[in-house]
Amino acid sequence: MTEVENTPAGGQAPENRKTIKAFAAASFLNDLGSDIIYPVWPLFVTTFLKANMTALGFIDGLGEAVVSLSQAASGYVSDRIRRRKVFIWTGYLCGSISRLGYAVSTVWSHLIPFRILDRAGKIRSAPRDALVAELSTDRDRGRNFGLLRAMDNLGAVFGILISIALVNLIGFRLLFALASIPSLLSVLIILLFIKEPREKKTKLFRGFAIKDINRNLAVYIILNAVFALGAFSYSFLLIYAKDLGFKSGFVPVLYLVFTAAAALFSLPFGRLSDRTGRKTVLMIAFGLWAGVCVGLIFSRNLVAAGLLFVLYGIHKGALEPVQKTMAAELAPVDYKASVLGTFQMVIGLCALPASLIAGLLWDKLGPTAPFYVSIVLTVLAGLMLFLVKETAPAVTAGSAPDRSR
Repeated sequence: MTEVENTPAGGQAPENRKTIKAFAAASFLNDLGSDIIYPVWPLFVTTFLKANMTALGFIDGLGEAVVSLSQAASGYVSDRIRRRKVFIWTGYLCGSISRLGYAVSTVWSHLIPFRILDRAGKIRSAPRDALVAELSTDRDRGRNFGLLRAMDNLGAVFGILISIALVNLIGFRLLFALASIPSLLSVLIILLFIKEPREKKTKLFRGFAIKDINRNLAVYIILNAVFALGAFSYSFLLIYAKDLGFKSGFVPVLYLVFTAAAALFSLPFGRLSDRTGRKTVLMIAFGLWAGVCVGLIFSRNLVAAGLLFVLYGIHKGALEPVQKTMAAELAPVDYKASVLGTFQMVIGLCALPASLIAGLLWDKLGPTAPFYVSIVLTVLAGLMLFLVKETAPAVTAGSAPDRSR
């Protein structure tokens, strides 16, 4: 898929802005549905379905591994056939169906196929992110990715509020069934409002290959994989907070706190990366996560622990938009979806051992053990980031060459 041409010197063409807004609306709705579930997910698995922490780590890690494979496959195929839209609406549909499956599960093992379907819905991500990168310029790419993450997190905030308000009134099963509806609306938005450029001739293009990854991109992927090995599931933070003394009913509020913080900071950090560079913001994100780990290890005060969840949200706001933005910019222009899919595949494949090992460390050595390991891996990833070469972002009002080429 070729880069969008005839973009005004001041930024995006109006049609491109409309497409970005449609994506933002779909992201808002899908995450609203997802986060009706996520705040109570660890409690649902460990309390309602009686799973231990190792089982929780396995389910969460398996889900992220499936994410990785689905994004790599969809990115590769999307680049070959030069189509994005079909992967996006299909991904939202998978998420909707999986939540109905959660609602009817009676033991934790029943969750596995539906978790796989849920996370396979991430086939939407690499094609969508590639299309967003192609519709953006140097001056607004960070902002656009930041906007999508902000809307993701804003939808999550509303989803959490719905979860807190309804979980004790209607129970887990009806709540999970309700969560399937917003993603169906996302499917409709994609089908009705997203138009993608079409090639004049339908043909297969040369597929992405390992040789298309240069040293700079390879180092970037590896360092994020190292970080991902220590970035275990948020479920561990919520259970840790519960063990510190937070009541079960307050655990979803902590989820709300860090999600709201991520929503507030995603767009500002995206814009900051447009001005100062991606590496600066990524280093901030690594530092914030290390700070969260240190704080939770030594904190025994509930107020301080609550503030660390704010810090965790700020970390998410800094990390997620910039990770994808930089990966897209380091990718060859014809293989953006493939590189984004490969990038997410590597991170996702690391997520399975990350959460599984964290669960084992928790059960065998105590709840602080995963945090110590994560600090070491985060420092290593930060040191590796110095090896990555980044082209300085455009800061002037005039036109600038696109770094993605």
